Amino acid sequence: MRRSRRLWGAAAVVTTLSLVLAACGGGSSSSGSSGEVDPNGTFTVYGTEPQNTLIPTNTNELGGSKAVDAMFAELVAFKGDNAQPYNQMAESITTTDSKVFDIKIKQGWKFHDGTEVKAKNFVDAWNYGAYSPNGQINSTFFENIQGYDDVHPADDNAKPTTDKMSGLVLKGDYEFQVTLKAPFSVFATKIGYTAFAPLPDVFFSDPKAFAQHPIGNGPMKFVSRTPNVDIKLTRNDDYKGQDKVKFKDLNIKIYASQETAYQDLLSNKLDFIETLPPSALAGSKYKTDLKDNLVIGHLLGISTIAVPYYVPGYDNLDLRKAISMAIDRAQITKTVMNDTYVPADGYVSQGIEGYRPAVCEFCKFDPTAAKAAFAKSGFKGKLTIASNADGGRKEPLVAACNSIKNVLGVECDFVPATDFGQWRSIVTGHKLTGMGRSDWSADYPSIEDFLNPIYRTGASSNDSVYSNPAVDQLLQQADSTPDKDAAIKIYQQAEDAIAKDLPSIPVWDEKGVAAKSKHTKTVTLDFRRRADYSSVEVTK
Repeated sequence: MRRSRRLWGAAAVVTTLSLVLAACGGGSSSSGSSGEVDPNGTFTVYGTEPQNTLIPTNTNELGGSKAVDAMFAELVAFKGDNAQPYNQMAESITTTDSKVFDIKIKQGWKFHDGTEVKAKNFVDAWNYGAYSPNGQINSTFFENIQGYDDVHPADDNAKPTTDKMSGLVLKGDYEFQVTLKAPFSVFATKIGYTAFAPLPDVFFSDPKAFAQHPIGNGPMKFVSRTPNVDIKLTRNDDYKGQDKVKFKDLNIKIYASQETAYQDLLSNKLDFIETLPPSALAGSKYKTDLKDNLVIGHLLGISTIAVPYYVPGYDNLDLRKAISMAIDRAQITKTVMNDTYVPADGYVSQGIEGYRPAVCEFCKFDPTAAKAAFAKSGFKGKLTIASNADGGRKEPLVAACNSIKNVLGVECDFVPATDFGQWRSIVTGHKLTGMGRSDWSADYPSIEDFLNPIYRTGASSNDSVYSNPAVDQLLQQADSTPDKDAAIKIYQQAEDAIAKDLPSIPVWDEKGVAAKSKHTKTVTLDFRRRADYSSVEVTK
C-alpha cells in the first residue's frame, strides 16, 4: 500500500542513500487532549495474538509486528504519508549497478543488552533468516542475494550446501557488501522491512531462550509477553534513531473481540485502535462517539480473498471469475464499512507508484456474467470464506458470502478461526478447505512488494499457492531492471497477467480510520495501519 519511492540505482551512476530527514512521522495525525504531556506515561494499544515468536525473520503479520517493529531498527526507515525512505542505521548505501551494494552502518548504536550493533549482526541475521532448516517465515525476502539458493534450495527435500550466502561479505566492523543475483532496483528500499533487522550475538547462542526475551536495537525494549493477554515494552533511553518515543511504557493488549476493544477505548481503558468495529461504522456512529479522538491516515494496503489452488474444485478460472463478479463491492463498502473502505480494482494499492485503475476486469459487479461463468465452471457443492473473526473481519466477509449466494444461488458460509495467530497458521500450513481472507499491508513502498511476496511461485505470502511461470518470468525481469520507470512497466505487465488468472479476488482498500483515547494528546497512523509510536504523546 503505498506510494512514492525509494532510491533507485541507475546503471553507471553511483546512488548514495544518505537522506537526513526530520523526525519520523507517518500519515495524518490527531490531537485533542489539552492535558500536560507525560513523558513517563503508558500507551496502551489494541493487539491480536501474534502467530509466532517475536523474531524479525519470523514475523510478517500485524499482531507480531506491532511489537517487533518497536524493538528493532533496520538500515532504512520510512517517513510521512508517502513512506519516503531515509537512512536509519545506515551511514550510506551505494551502488553503481543496482547489483552490488556497499553498506556502511552508523557507529555507537547498541542492542538492548549493551552490546554494539556491528555489520556482522546484519550479515549473521540475514544468513539465519535465509537458511531453510531454520524455518523462518520471511526467508524468501533474502532470495535476491547471491548464494540464497545454496542455503535455501528450491526443492524442499534438498539439503543446503552451506549456511552462509556468498553474496554477503564483511568489509570491517561497520561495513559489508551485498551482491545480488541480478540487478534489483528496489533493494535499497526493501531492506527497510522487518526481516532485515540485525540480531545480537546472544541470539545465535540460544535462539529458543532469546525468543522468550527478545533483545533488539530499536526505540523500545521487551519487558514481558503473556499469550492472549498482552505484550509489554518500555522505552530505550539510549536509542539513537530519529523515531524516539515520548512516552515510557507500551502495553499491547490482546483482544479476541474488536468490539470489546472499542468499548474499552471509549471508556479510556485503551489508548489506540487502528480499525473500528462494524457496530461503530454502522450509520457512521463512530463520528459521534469519537469526535476529536478520530484519527485519519493514508494507508498502503489491499484486501483480497485467496482462492487456494490445492482445494478440490477451486483450481477453476470460471469459478473464480463467477465469485469475483458476484461480489457487490460498492454496496458492501458503503453499507457494511460505511465508506471507510473503497472497492479494489486490481492487485496494487491505490497510492502506490505504478497503480492503475480497473486492472481487474472481473472485479466489476456483474450478476449476469457471474451466473454465466458459474454455469460454465460446473462447480458443485458449497463455497466458504474463512478468516479470523476478530478485528471486524467477519462482517464484510459475511456480506461478500451473501452477495455470492444471492447472485449465484449457491450456499456460501463464513468459517471463523479462533484468533489471528491460529488463522495465519491455517493459511501458511495450507490447511484451508475453501477461500480465505488475505489482507496485505505494505512492507515497504513499492509496486514490487504487492506482487513478489504474494504471487510469485513459492513466495512467503502466496496464500493461494499460485504458480504461473510467465508471471515469475516477468517479475524476475522487472526485479533485474535498474531503471525505475522501466521496471514499473514490467511489474504492471505481471499484474495484468495475474489479473487474468485471478489467484485471489481483490475486494477493497482501506482508507485508514482509527481512534484514540482522551488521554492521548497526539498520534499518527502510519502507512502500515499502525500507530506511529514516535508521534505519540500521552497526558498525565
